Amino acid sequence: MGEKGNAAFTVAMLAAVILLFTVADFFAGDRLYSEAENRILASRPEFTLQGLFGGSFTSDYEEYVTDQFVGRDKWIAIKTMTEIALWKKEINGVYLGADGYLLEQHLPEQYTVSQEAKKTAMLGRLAQDWNAMVMLVPTADNVMRFRLPPNAPSYDQRRLLERASQMVDDSRYVDVYQALQGHAQEEIYYRTDHHWTSLGAYYGYLAWAEKTGKEPFPYQVTNMVTVSEDFLGTLHSRLNLDWRKDRIQYFRETDQQAVQVVYDLQTQKDSCYEPAYLETKNQYGFFLDDNHAFIEIHTENRNGESLFVLKDSYANCFIPLLLPHYEHIYVVDLRYFKGRLYGLMEQYGTRKEMDVLVLYNCVHFLEDFWYAE
Repeated sequence: MGEKGNAAFTVAMLAAVILLFTVADFFAGDRLYSEAENRILASRPEFTLQGLFGGSFTSDYEEYVTDQFVGRDKWIAIKTMTEIALWKKEINGVYLGADGYLLEQHLPEQYTVSQEAKKTAMLGRLAQDWNAMVMLVPTADNVMRFRLPPNAPSYDQRRLLERASQMVDDSRYVDVYQALQGHAQEEIYYRTDHHWTSLGAYYGYLAWAEKTGKEPFPYQVTNMVTVSEDFLGTLHSRLNLDWRKDRIQYFRETDQQAVQVVYDLQTQKDSCYEPAYLETKNQYGFFLDDNHAFIEIHTENRNGESLFVLKDSYANCFIPLLLPHYEHIYVVDLRYFKGRLYGLMEQYGTRKEMDVLVLYNCVHFLEDFWYAE
């Protein structure tokens, strides 16, 4: 076969492959949700001339094709295996850390001093207005730096924490960084997920109790209940390979007190835990039924104490530890709540009578924290 023949054959093969995948995509149809990645997939964008000439249509269509590509999960696995074979230590925003830990990559240039200043100033106003306690939790790549690949760049969250502590009165700032550093060799973060474990949340709880002056409930670490031993979290979803599975645990004592939990003013449950999630990819949803805009928790305590929590998903496994201390706990996730925060808070307590807690991991705080008074 001559040179022209080889070229024609190559073009024909490429055309056949493209045609094959196009036909496969057509018959496969679009997926709304990826259970492996635990997220909603991009849908086909609506064509408009404005979008075409403005560039938004082409970028949205590229995202759509990437998300809906047939066999996407298998191609992610093949890509990951190839990159591991090439000795890459970072794949799709995830560091392959020591001891089987997957650590989310947070590059220093992603988080600026001006961004920190803006968010901590907002935090300072809230803390002053409501006498709020503040818990900003460092992510695994900061607490377990010894598990990062050599010379791996990572945003140092101590700069943010120092600025936050300066904006908040010392009596209202909970130093979670030091609390976790003392237990960095323990399983305080999941290997395959970006959250802290129930054990990590427990050490955060002890730091909170010490700062607030509350007597910590005598939870028994050795008596924790294991509800899953096959958890593969959000970081694993970016690789989609066989990996060492995590276990999900919770403190038995948190499920022995009668509670009434109301989600979004409509769905009522009698536990802070939802076992149905353990049969899905999103097993961390076991805690507080995943994420909701507004949650009410009413306990059998009759001490008249109320707490209002502003949070991200790190709080989901932390909040049950607070049940012995309050009669009422109100929880808002600002990613889903779009109303005026102060108006909502004033419906449930005054600024002098109600405790307030802000609990975020450092990255989500910079990316998601906001409020309208």
